[in-house]
Amino acid sequence: MFPGAYLTTTPDKPAVIIGSTGEVQTFAQLDAAANRLSQLLYGAGLRPGDHVAICMENHPRYLEVMWGCHYAGLVYTACSSRLTSPELVYILNDCSARVFITSKYKADQAAEIAPETSGVELRLMLDGVINGYDSYEDSVAEQNAAPLEVRIAGIDMLYSSGTTGRPKGVMREFKELPLETTAGSVAGSLTMLFGVTSDSVYLSPAPLYHAAPLRFCMSAQGLGATVIVMEHFDAEQYLALIEKHQASASQVVPTMFVRMMKLPDDVRTKYDVSSMRCIIHAAAPCPIPVKKGIIEWFGPIVHEYYAGTEGNGFVYCNSDMWLGHEGTVGTPIGCTVHICDDNGNDVPAYESGTIYFEGGASFEYHNDAEKTASSRHAKGYTTLGDVGYLDSDNFLYLTDRKSYMIISGGVNIYPQESENALVTHPKVIDVAVFGVPNEDFGEEVKAVVQPVTMPANDEEARALAQELIAYCKSQLADVKCPRSIDFRAELPRHPTGKLYKRLLKDEYWKDSGRSI
Repeated sequence: MFPGAYLTTTPDKPAVIIGSTGEVQTFAQLDAAANRLSQLLYGAGLRPGDHVAICMENHPRYLEVMWGCHYAGLVYTACSSRLTSPELVYILNDCSARVFITSKYKADQAAEIAPETSGVELRLMLDGVINGYDSYEDSVAEQNAAPLEVRIAGIDMLYSSGTTGRPKGVMREFKELPLETTAGSVAGSLTMLFGVTSDSVYLSPAPLYHAAPLRFCMSAQGLGATVIVMEHFDAEQYLALIEKHQASASQVVPTMFVRMMKLPDDVRTKYDVSSMRCIIHAAAPCPIPVKKGIIEWFGPIVHEYYAGTEGNGFVYCNSDMWLGHEGTVGTPIGCTVHICDDNGNDVPAYESGTIYFEGGASFEYHNDAEKTASSRHAKGYTTLGDVGYLDSDNFLYLTDRKSYMIISGGVNIYPQESENALVTHPKVIDVAVFGVPNEDFGEEVKAVVQPVTMPANDEEARALAQELIAYCKSQLADVKCPRSIDFRAELPRHPTGKLYKRLLKDEYWKDSGRSI
């Protein structure tokens, strides 16, 4: 379904409410805006299957932009608003974006990337314009609000970083399916597992450029539900919005649970959250004490799933299932999970190995046949690269990260990117980047560096660390860069060149009381 399906029943119902301002866009307004954008894109020569890229903050018109691309049958790539210019240039060129849509908030970066993205034919900017960009508002206002004569449902192609340091587009097969009868990508889960209906109020506290928030918000609107968008997560504001709008469903990451649990008792009990019927969490394992506390607070309405942008498998558990198997991420739905050793053989229950999915959706990594091939098992199974085990009841537990991926606050961070950046600094010989424990975010980024000259004292060490962190931030989004750096005279490498990163990582985790 899509927003226009509700024009005859609930045209004046809020489709979007912006949390901080209360700004409302009704289903009729959202549908008209999406139609106008789809007309503009069609008039610019785009046809079903063509690519468009979007990079902006959680803007009040973000979802209308996505729906406009969807109505036009396009493949749309939502880019993180925290990317550096080289990262954004890479994605726009890699996905062959013919249109780029951004906001005045990103004006400096928008100007910087324009000369390096010559394949972009149309550039639109909200809230103002700069040279080379047309006004989004003026451009769509000139268009007819009538639907395109033939409407094909678009799909997203979102980027999932890889251990090689370059993000990879997760491409699903594009089929020209009619908009009117094509369900949202997670609509089935929202209805069957999480009970979302047209009467639901869905609270979204996360950046809309992430896969889960984007897909869940659009699918919720496709079901006729109201979506409340928070521009930034704030624990108390989240609770206040539940009470104010009688929110009934929401998806969060474990860091948000931590922040809510750390609120003073008088703040936590100040707000009526009894309207909530479903709280969904994913993106990272949740500490057992935190999840227990959330279930005690909100009731047994907490749901968890394990999946990836790739959409190749889905594992799920509700509160009762989790309480009976603490620490699990659930049991597979619509697929079969295999735990395999390095030779591809299935291993017994409770033995760890690589997690493979059988029977899930197919996907490819855009322009990367090698990475696509590395995700395949000889029998056709696919993997996200994670390690885990199954218990005797077929419940899955995660025991490791894919290639030392760091999950900080629900964001996937790949160490290779910052390692590649730091090792180019003239004062660095060797570097290892990995995750270390962080009470709020689960993990934070740590670098251990072998410098050309060891610092003579703590003051020199602090100065060099600050210099290297600043250098990393000049090349990568700050979330990917180390928050702290330690120095070693030599890093543990095998004569073949293999870095024994596990030896370093174990030093920082052994006294934390947590497993890795």
